[in-house]
Amino acid sequence: MPELPEVETVVRSLRQEVVGKKILDIKNKWPRQISSMELDELRERVSGTTITQLDRRGKYILFTLDSSDSMIIHLKMTGQLLLQPTSSAMQDHVHTVFMLSGNEELRFRDVRKFGRIYLARNAESIVGELGPEPLSRSFSASLLHKMLHGRRRVLKPLLLDQRFIAGIGNIYADESLFWAKLAPNRISNTLSRLESDRLHSSIRKTLRMAIDNGGATISDYRQPDGSEGEMQKSFSVYGRAGESCVRCDGCIERVVLGGRSTFFCRSCQL
Repeated sequence: MPELPEVETVVRSLRQEVVGKKILDIKNKWPRQISSMELDELRERVSGTTITQLDRRGKYILFTLDSSDSMIIHLKMTGQLLLQPTSSAMQDHVHTVFMLSGNEELRFRDVRKFGRIYLARNAESIVGELGPEPLSRSFSASLLHKMLHGRRRVLKPLLLDQRFIAGIGNIYADESLFWAKLAPNRISNTLSRLESDRLHSSIRKTLRMAIDNGGATISDYRQPDGSEGEMQKSFSVYGRAGESCVRCDGCIERVVLGGRSTFFCRSCQL
């Protein structure tokens, strides 16, 4: 579930805590969580290195190491990164533990076991096919309009395509489309410039609001200290099927688009 706001919250919370710390060792009890190499190789290349930078690209978390390697983590559906004292009790479903200097551990907890750890000399080999960052300066309204008219696809599934825009998932696609007053089944190249401008504004507004609220905790997502996000208290449409629209006299409906539950108001999203 973690989307751009949740991953950004994790990165911001961890950055001040782990940058400058040394990775002393790695423990793992679910080898498939490590992608493209064995645990022994990951341990050999990472142990003794210092984390020099922590960033986000789409839904990926990028740890830059002083060895020039990048360790990249994708939380997928239920992944959590928890920063805990070494002496604290181990939580259930923790499959990989990075033992850090300062008697702390970065614990990768993942109930569904879909999350992955990558190690690469060049991070672009993992994240290079992602689309633009929706909160970057380069992601302008005119660029989005051009992108939309370069496709002929249903709008909601297109927003979920990480090669189109990086970081938007099911929740924030629904919320962004609501505030843009756009039906999720619109065809992308039918949007007028005014409509695509509204979508651009609503995407950025929704993501920034979610980051300010520490992300949304629907089920598994937690911040690195174990606390929940607050954005779920401010949803306008997501998960509100059968409830009244906050903008008009309509009722929130649920349909399935591209295999994903989609929540919208038929009365005011056109």
